[in-house]
Amino acid sequence: MSTVTEETVVEALRPIIDPDFGKSIVDLGFVKDVRIEGSSVSFKIELTTPACPVKEEFQRQAKERVEALPGVETADVTMTANTRGRRGPAPQEGPILPGVKNTIAVASGKGGVGKSTTAINVALALRASGATVGVLDADVYGPSLPLLTGVNQRPETAKEGDKSKIVPLEAYGLKLMSMGFFLTDNSPVIWRGPMVHGLIRQFLVDVDWGELDYLVIDLPPGTGDAALTLTQQAPLAGALIVTTANDLSVIDARKSLTMFEKVDVPIIGIVENMAYFVPPDLPDRKYHIFGKGGGKRIADELGVDFLGEVPIDTRVVEGGDQGRPILIHAPESEAAEAFRNLAGSVARKLSVLAARTPAIADANITWES
Repeated sequence: MSTVTEETVVEALRPIIDPDFGKSIVDLGFVKDVRIEGSSVSFKIELTTPACPVKEEFQRQAKERVEALPGVETADVTMTANTRGRRGPAPQEGPILPGVKNTIAVASGKGGVGKSTTAINVALALRASGATVGVLDADVYGPSLPLLTGVNQRPETAKEGDKSKIVPLEAYGLKLMSMGFFLTDNSPVIWRGPMVHGLIRQFLVDVDWGELDYLVIDLPPGTGDAALTLTQQAPLAGALIVTTANDLSVIDARKSLTMFEKVDVPIIGIVENMAYFVPPDLPDRKYHIFGKGGGKRIADELGVDFLGEVPIDTRVVEGGDQGRPILIHAPESEAAEAFRNLAGSVARKLSVLAARTPAIADANITWES
C-alpha cells in the first residue's frame, strides 16, 4: 500500500522557488489538483502567465522531486497558466476594455527606434506562449500595423446589443486594430487634438476586443495628444520604453518615461533596440553602430529595469516589408530570441505588479455619525 499522501507531495514541491515572487510555488498557490493512484502521482502547476520562461525548469524540478519520494514510480506534471491582470483606475465614464487583463503601452521618446517592430514581435511572442493577445496601433499619424502584418482590408462592424462594435482584423493569431485599416496609401492624416482624442477613445471603447490576456498598444513617438489620451483613458498595466543607445534617443526616452511616471503608470522596463550588429560572415564580431550601453545607463539612472538588447538584423526590415515580423520570418534568429526573452520579462513583471497592486476600494461608502 502506498504511503504517499497529498501532504508529502506538496512538501516535496515546497523548495521550488519562483524567482520573480521570491516564494515557494506551494505558498503562492501554484500547485493544484494533486491525485494519487497507487505509485502514480499527477498534479498541475498553474503559473501567473503562459509566457513564464522558467516553466520547463519548474516542470523538471517538480517531476524529479516527486518521483524521488518513496513509493512513487511516475509523476505527471501538467503546466497551466491563469494570467493575472493589473488594471489602472477606470475613468469616470466607466470601465474601459473590461475583458482585457493587461494593457501594455509600448513607447519611445522619438521615432526611428523600432518601437512598432518591438510591439508586434512582443505581441507575437506572448501569443506563441499560449496567451490571447491583441495589438492596437495608436500611431494615428503614421500607422504601421498594416505593413508589418500584411493586413490591409477594412474592418467590419457587428451588432452587440443595441450598439455596433468594430470587429478587429486578425493575423498570426493576434487581434489587430489600426487607423491604417481605414486609409488609402495616399491619405494624409491631418487632425487636431480633439479629433485624435475621439479616435483613440473609439478604438478603446467601440472595438470588440473580447477577452484578452494582453493588449499591446503601439503609441506614437513622443508625448503628444495620442499618448496623453491613452495614459488618461486606457487602464494601462505598465509601459515598455524602447530606445537606441545614442544620446538623442536616450534623452527622448527619459521624457517618455517621465510622462508615464507623472500619470502613475508603472514602468515595466527599458529595452535597447538595434543595440549591435553581427555580420553573418564574421559571427565573432559585434559592432555597436549607434553607441553602446545607452539603454542600460538610462535604466540605472532612473531606477527602472533594463530588459535587454535586441540586435540589428536585416531580416527585420526584409520580413517587415513583406508583412512577416522577425518571429515569423526568421524565428531562429538572435533578434527573434531577444524578442521572446523580452516578452517573457514583460509578462513576469506584469504578474508581479498585479500581485502587488492592492484591490480597489469599494466606492459605495456609508458614513456613520
